[in-house]
Amino acid sequence: MIAYLRHRMDDFGISPDDLAAVLAAEPAGGRYRSANGDSWSGEGTMPQWLKQAISAGQSIGHFELSSGSASRPPLPAGADWTNDPFAGSPLARPNPR
Repeated sequence: MIAYLRHRMDDFGISPDDLAAVLAAEPAGGRYRSANGDSWSGEGTMPQWLKQAISAGQSIGHFELSSGSASRPPLPAGADWTNDPFAGSPLARPNPR
């Protein structure tokens, strides 16, 4: 698993310092967040993405951000995340440099 993670980090130009910075970041813009970066503050009408996930059997708690969780940016267009078990997580974020 460690070798896989190192390989994926090398593929996307992610250094251990980049990883530490993302994992230490405060959540931005919402109380709930999807793997695609969609967020919802918990106020107002529940967004469609969250309604669909709940109707499919997912717990709303699965999408809840804790005070120490990392912010998840939207997935980049054109990347093939089909077989990546870390898709949507900070580990799959390509380096914007």
